[in-house]
Amino acid sequence: MSQMKAALAIVLALLASREASAAPDGKGGPRVAFFGFQLINSSLEPTTSAESTRIRLLDDLLRAKLDASGRFRIVSIPPAVEREIASGPAIGNCNGCERDFARKAGADQAAWGTVQKVSNLILNINVYMQDVETGKMEFVRSVDVRSNSDESWQRGLDYLLRNYLFREP
Repeated sequence: MSQMKAALAIVLALLASREASAAPDGKGGPRVAFFGFQLINSSLEPTTSAESTRIRLLDDLLRAKLDASGRFRIVSIPPAVEREIASGPAIGNCNGCERDFARKAGADQAAWGTVQKVSNLILNINVYMQDVETGKMEFVRSVDVRSNSDESWQRGLDYLLRNYLFREP
């Protein structure tokens, strides 16, 4: 089992042990509709099946970590909205459609990410979070990764979350 899959299994096990509902006082942070990561391959090399798998693993890892943080509540995307998303332009390149989709899912924030593959040595992980009502970008961060492996992708996302999104003010 790859290190990323092992880490994902640990995070999911921690989530399962957590109380599934928000705090009794109704707090728990904004509701987030996460639309997943997209791979932007600007390298001269074709996208591999391993990279396609890593994108899905990164999706699962980010959802789990946002939810486990207690600062955010992940909302599910209704199937009708998922079909609408699939039939249109990419999230982040659709003139604000992510806000409409997040609103339809009952979320306060829309979130998505990209992984840009410049080469097998240079990759860039980006995470975006936008307020549904105002359109203000609440979080935009990027980290560079120097290896195209399960471990490097996981460490890149962990670093971004730990040092920027979850960092205490």
